[in-house]
Amino acid sequence: MDNMQQTNAPDSQGRLFETCRVLGVEVAATDIDAAVGTVCDSIDALRGEYLCFTNAHTTVTAYGDDGFLQVQNSSAATFPDGKPVAVVMKMRRYKKARRVTGPDFMGKMFELSEQNGLSHYFYGSTEDTICVLREKLLEKYPNMKIAGMYSPPFCELSAEDDEKIVEMINSAAPDIVWVGLGAPKQENWMLAHKGRINALMAGVGAGFDYHAGKLRRAPKWMQALCLEWLYRLIQEPRRLFGRYISTNTKFIWLNLFGRKHKSK
Repeated sequence: MDNMQQTNAPDSQGRLFETCRVLGVEVAATDIDAAVGTVCDSIDALRGEYLCFTNAHTTVTAYGDDGFLQVQNSSAATFPDGKPVAVVMKMRRYKKARRVTGPDFMGKMFELSEQNGLSHYFYGSTEDTICVLREKLLEKYPNMKIAGMYSPPFCELSAEDDEKIVEMINSAAPDIVWVGLGAPKQENWMLAHKGRINALMAGVGAGFDYHAGKLRRAPKWMQALCLEWLYRLIQEPRRLFGRYISTNTKFIWLNLFGRKHKSK
């Protein structure tokens, strides 16, 4: 099993929270309210930085891919999006550790931003999804400031096109950029744009679809029993079956019997 290294926050690498190393990934040991409160209070200092949300799949991916591990550990904070990750942290006596999902984090930030005036940019997903998302968000949060939305093409962008996107986002002057490209693409994109985007970036995967009403969250009792993966599998069996069977099994095995992952 990984050693139970603790890190004082902020550490020398600029992390916001005490961390627990799970298969090499430095995961923030905090809860949703502390996470949102700290990020809101530090929003200006975090411009150019990014946040990750890791689950069993992305943690196992990072374990076997040093490049992706570096991406996860170069964030200002990597939160335990998956319940299994939070359970491992609790078993290692990180009492503050709670699950902090991308969709939940988004919702809390949306609520607070109606009071503090933070503005949001949405980068990712499809044109249809972001159109529905705008409608749903303004219906639920009428005072929310949406600085812009953009669905990038699925092909690889040229350096020139990428620079135009950076200029477009920065011209909109958002406080936070929500990145919904799916893992690991969104995490790689954020690292590549670290220091270039003048806002805090947050990779939230399917968060766009949840807040647009295109995907439904599992009931609370299923979330509490680590069964949200099953609920998602029922909704998207073709896309998720192979991933869940493979990575969920590996996550359990590696945390019980795997070698310690050297720090990077």
